[in-house]
Amino acid sequence: MPDYDASRLHVVDHPLVQHKLTLLRDRNTPTKDFRELVTELAIFEGYEALRDLPLEDVQVETPLEVMTGKRIAGKKLAIIPILRAGLGMVDGLLKLVPTARVGHLGMYRDEETHNPVSYYCKLPEDINQRTCIVVDPMLATGGSLTAAIQFLRGAGARDIRCLTIVSCPEGIKNVLDFSDYVQLYTCVVDRELNQNAYILPGLGDAGDRIFGTR
Repeated sequence: MPDYDASRLHVVDHPLVQHKLTLLRDRNTPTKDFRELVTELAIFEGYEALRDLPLEDVQVETPLEVMTGKRIAGKKLAIIPILRAGLGMVDGLLKLVPTARVGHLGMYRDEETHNPVSYYCKLPEDINQRTCIVVDPMLATGGSLTAAIQFLRGAGARDIRCLTIVSCPEGIKNVLDFSDYVQLYTCVVDRELNQNAYILPGLGDAGDRIFGTR
């Protein structure tokens, strides 16, 4: 088992998450249901990843009296999906934070080397002032996430939080070792990678299952 900084790994293992994850793994789950489950799991993870958002007092008038409530104190957020599978998690996070900006990082995995190949990058102009939520359903080797972190650091981002659904120990170690301030959120840590760098037991190719291209 690889050693990594467990204090920066957050496993969101709520019973509802575990239930939905089991449905997600099932090879017989149809595309529509798979896509909806990914959205729902992204919402659960988003609650945890944004737990420390700053609050400020605000007065509101209820039907009975005036009271002091809380609201988010203007924190700037950017959601950065790694194309293409990461797109499946964006809608869930936007349900939580509709005002967040969305950037895109396009990468694909070379089937021979298993290394990420970058082909597209479009980020908000003020990315260096935003908390960046990088989303990708599967954390296998960690190549795509570490490349995304490097892009964002080069653009000036400092608060980077990575959200995945299924991770493996090898990928977790690579991501956390690559950057000593990144926080990583996942729904489960699976057993291992196979010789083709697919997670076991995993759920197959998340992008194919989200977009129905199996």
